[in-house]
Amino acid sequence: MKKILLSMILAAGASALYLALAQSAEEARMARPLPGAARDAGGPVERSVLLDDVRTLASDAFEGRRTGTAGSHRARAYLRERFGAIGLLPFGADYLQPFAFSTRSVANLFTPGRPYRTAYADAANIVGYIRGSAAPQRYLVVSAHYDHLGVRGGKLYPGADDNASGVAAMLAIASYFKAHPPRHSVLFAAFDAEELGLQGARAFVAAPPVPRAQLRANLNLDMLAHNDSNEIFVAGTYPWPALKPLLAQAAARSSVRVLLGHDRPLLAAGLVESWNDSSDHAPFNEAGIPFLYFGVADHADYHAPSDTYAHINAAFFVRVSNLLVDVAARMERELDSISP
Repeated sequence: MKKILLSMILAAGASALYLALAQSAEEARMARPLPGAARDAGGPVERSVLLDDVRTLASDAFEGRRTGTAGSHRARAYLRERFGAIGLLPFGADYLQPFAFSTRSVANLFTPGRPYRTAYADAANIVGYIRGSAAPQRYLVVSAHYDHLGVRGGKLYPGADDNASGVAAMLAIASYFKAHPPRHSVLFAAFDAEELGLQGARAFVAAPPVPRAQLRANLNLDMLAHNDSNEIFVAGTYPWPALKPLLAQAAARSSVRVLLGHDRPLLAAGLVESWNDSSDHAPFNEAGIPFLYFGVADHADYHAPSDTYAHINAAFFVRVSNLLVDVAARMERELDSISP
């Protein structure tokens, strides 16, 4: 009995030591940015337009853009107008792609007056595309969710960084491709109901507007404008290593510190959190579609009423958006080699 107990203690100690060493190694790896430039070479992003998109979507008039609310409807109208102004093509007669879903809450079983099941019949993604000149049946999907938390307890949650910033960067990428026609088609998806369980992305991948096999890669953008250390994380190069060289090429032209991580198996990473299922890239990854996910680390304004336009880092956000245009352009050019 003593030998068994000793063996268990030794095994537990060895496991704890392994996890501590693996965590230390993973954190050290994640802290090393890809080689970058001392200063930015500039880029095509129009600063005023980019920032105005964030300011507008995070304004009080949009009421935090919670799925199914009047503020969400205003966000839809704004995005449909912006898609049209850029010159994106709709699939069918409209950019709007409605879907319905329901959520369940075990916690609400113990909360009087709160329903266990909540149905949402009025959700919608906004989807448009630019047709490729040489391989139009192969699509790069650029995505960002436009919903946020809305109004809770009488307090407005504006969602400037989360995720008006991702939507604004997506629109900047769309403007770039409109001015620089791609060889492959590029699809732009503003997803609804990410905050309610990635529902918009799941509905899209389950019933895409083109055959799923034509969706060759996903660039997902979620929280890009609020970091005081000039750092952006990128997940996706561990499960999809073919994406790392083109990311490195773009990082070499930017002064933003591009950090890789949050995409390795938990045990191999010493229990460092994986972001592979944290945002709308998850359904693409689950479907075997390569992805890159860009996002900052959590900050004090994350999911708080203080996530306002005044609290974003505008200069950092412009740099990140120019980096993302470069990444998107390289992903589109290399689409045939990075897709499985």
